[in-house]
This record gives sequence, structure tokens and C-alpha cells, in this order.
Amino acid sequence: MAITALHSAASGLSALGLKLDTISNNLANVNTDGFKASRANFQDLLYVEKAQPGVENRNGDQRPTGLYVGLGVKVSGTQLDFAQGPPIASDRPLDVMIDGAGFFQVQVEDARGAGGIGYTRAGNLAVNSDGELVLANDQGRRLEPNITIPNDATTVQINRDGQIFARVPGQQDPVNVGELQLAAFVNPAGLQQLGENLFGETAASGPPIVGEPDIDGRGGIIQNFLEGSNVNPTLELINLIRTQRAFEMNSQTIRAADEALQQIAQLRR
Repeated sequence: MAITALHSAASGLSALGLKLDTISNNLANVNTDGFKASRANFQDLLYVEKAQPGVENRNGDQRPTGLYVGLGVKVSGTQLDFAQGPPIASDRPLDVMIDGAGFFQVQVEDARGAGGIGYTRAGNLAVNSDGELVLANDQGRRLEPNITIPNDATTVQINRDGQIFARVPGQQDPVNVGELQLAAFVNPAGLQQLGENLFGETAASGPPIVGEPDIDGRGGIIQNFLEGSNVNPTLELINLIRTQRAFEMNSQTIRAADEALQQIAQLRR
């Protein structure tokens, strides 16, 4: 019936609207450091069974196919793409990127992250008024574990294994002021997106596996580089065109169903 077609097409428009929202968010964050693109996954809905396959007639012949009418589509979820973003050279010594798997840990409110910890790929760091390493964003969240750079430090060097050395007056050799720790997850796609370039632990992601960089599958640290957004603008624009055309086709389905219902309503004339 045309009513079923109307509802199926309406579900298609709703799902495509969510996909359009996902694409627009990806494109909006094409220049966001450490951003990971998402994609909308679709799945079909229930089916009305009008005839069952395999039913035998009196001669013992079986019906080779069934007769099913689908009831539309929905977005089953958004899936994160954790492919490595492009390295972007920087002249700031506190700009670092993770070459491989893993996340920096930062302190967040207990309501936002399990155990008060959030996770990020963004390595644009700065120091606050107490000399603590923080994310260079509007919240200035502290790194976990907390690392303090001496106020009189003249240079800061960060090794691939996360060791941080500062050269201070009166010391012949650089002073080790701390070590960056990375967290890895069995299923990073299951992390919760918190905003501010942050992710939160969930039951789907599994607990964090925290340790030194560049061992046990965790990536190494590269100083004077940032990890750029992994959004592919060309691919996103292609997906945008496909979504627009699919939206138009579902709109045409609604128009065709409406015309069919109009013809039915005029049968008594």
C-alpha cells in the first residue's frame, strides 16, 4: 500500500538527515587538531511477511522465494574512524603528536569521564600560571599524570618515549621533569565523544591500557608536530552529493505515494 511507502520514505528522509548532520560536522572540523571523522551506519527495519519461502504445495513443490515488504531504514550508529591524521610541522616545543595508537590523558569532571579522566589525540599543549602542562583550549585541562615545567626553563625537549627534559639555569644537564603517559583501548571506536577533542571511556571501549609511549602497541611521541584532522574533504563532499541525491529520491517516493493515494480517493467520482 501507498501508506507503507510513505512511512518507508519518511524513515529514509530522517536517516539521511542524520547522515547529513554527520557529514557537516566532519567538514566543520576539517582543521581541528586530532579530530577523528565519523560515518553514519544504516540498517533496514522490520519486514512484513506476506508469504514464507519453502512452503510446499500439494505436489510437494516448494516456494523458492518469500514475499516480504520492508518498513524503511534507520541510522544504527555513528562509527569513528581512528586512522592517523596528517602530521603538521610546528615551531612550538610543546606541540606533540602521537605516531601510532594511543591517547593523551587529561583531567575532567567526574560526570564527563570515568574516574575523572578524558582522552584526546590533540597534542597542542601549553603551560598554565602554575607551570602545569595543559591542553591549549578554552578549558585548559591538566594532563594526567600532572607535569610541571620549571618557570625558569629555557628549553623543553620531549623524547619519543615521552620523557620531558627542561634546561634550567645553573644545571649543566637537562632536568627530567616528567613523562607523558598514553592510554590505549581494545575498541577505540566504542569511546564516547565528549567535545573539546575529548573522548570518554565506555563499556564498549573497554578499560584504558595505560603505559609508556612506543611500547606494547602504543605510538611514540613526536615533538614540534601536531596531528591534523583525518577528515578527507573530497570523500566527504562525494558523500554529501550522494546523500543529497538519495534525499531527492525519497522525496520522489513520497510524491508518488501521494499521487497513488489521490487516485484511490477519486475512485468514487
